[in-house]
Amino acid sequence: MKFGLFYEHQLPKPYGEDQWRPDQEHQALKNALDQLELADSLGFEYVFEVEHHFLEEYSHSSAPEVFLAAASQRTKKMRLGHGITLMPPRYNHPARIAERIATLDLVSDGRVEFGTGESASEMEMGGFGVRREEKKQMWEEATRECVKMLTQTPYQGVEGAYFGMPQRNVVPKPLQKPHPPLWVASSRRETTMVAARLGMGSLGFAFETPAEAEERVQDYYELVRQECSPIGVAINPALAVLSILSCFDSDEEAIEKGMEGAQFFAYSLGYYYNPFTGGAHKPGRTNIYRRFIDTPPEQRWGPLGEGFRGFGGFQGAAVREEPKDEVTRALWRAAQRGGCIGTPDFIKDTLRQYEAAHLDLMIFVAQCGARPHEDVMDSIYRTGTKVIPEFQERHAEHQKWREQQLAGVEHPVNSSI
Repeated sequence: MKFGLFYEHQLPKPYGEDQWRPDQEHQALKNALDQLELADSLGFEYVFEVEHHFLEEYSHSSAPEVFLAAASQRTKKMRLGHGITLMPPRYNHPARIAERIATLDLVSDGRVEFGTGESASEMEMGGFGVRREEKKQMWEEATRECVKMLTQTPYQGVEGAYFGMPQRNVVPKPLQKPHPPLWVASSRRETTMVAARLGMGSLGFAFETPAEAEERVQDYYELVRQECSPIGVAINPALAVLSILSCFDSDEEAIEKGMEGAQFFAYSLGYYYNPFTGGAHKPGRTNIYRRFIDTPPEQRWGPLGEGFRGFGGFQGAAVREEPKDEVTRALWRAAQRGGCIGTPDFIKDTLRQYEAAHLDLMIFVAQCGARPHEDVMDSIYRTGTKVIPEFQERHAEHQKWREQQLAGVEHPVNSSI
């Protein structure tokens, strides 16, 4: 099992203010680069950076290709993952995506992981005029054509349902051949199985448990062997899971320094993905962090109460059992203590369960909410020095298991796992 970091670039507003401090965005990005440089030196092998638009406080990562290019010059080995690029053409023209992916691959000496997805928030889709009922088809058409642009000389062109383009040679071409490893965001189990059928890595963003990971791993690799029809020229068989990280010398310190950030991650995500938000958000004016702090701690797994009733079937009361809906359950889990908020030994016990389930990649959310930069750095340092080495020693065993799962697969494999 390998390890990485996940960035939304969360930036809560100061509690009593309507705007951020003048240097707050600048400092947040500089801090993130410092964190990645440290992580790279300690054995973290991946970073995955989101693309979101207009999601104030929750995510200030609207130009991930710029941040990852900067990260490529501050790191030496770390794989640079788009987690994910928004593929519907109204967000990004596929030719522009291909150009950016290839250029980043060149400047990083071939370290790009090409994650793809659709997006789901009304704030983003409404801003770009993306129709919810069409976004999945947009994702598939744009992803197929983008991979062709990365590999064909010249690209033959297309007249598709959602965009058209004549024959052109899209340059530059990526350093990795035939193209960087392909991933897709998988918030639901069914999307993980779509990833298997298309030969893509599954970026599990639903905080799957070890038991769920084990079940999905087995089904995923079976589909890769039996039903895979690659969307690209090469397949990237791999499964990743997301987990909130707070690693300190005592459980009490890890909880004290980590829980509020985990809860804000869940709360702010639910705030924007809640279909009942409606006109409650005033762009550039609403202070989400203040609303979060004013919410009782036991309710901070999502934006509950007045104006949000009906979300996931809940009415604003404290919810102590896991919701049944997959997306709502992910919010709830993100706000709980979980298995990666604790001491190094506590976290290793949890990770051994994922390792036994044959998970390929664990991606940690270390920077979230209003966590101080110093605490994020401390948590990364402890994880890199006291947690990761044990699993690095056993990774060769996992590689043998992967070889067995992929025995007989005829498609070319291009995977960094």
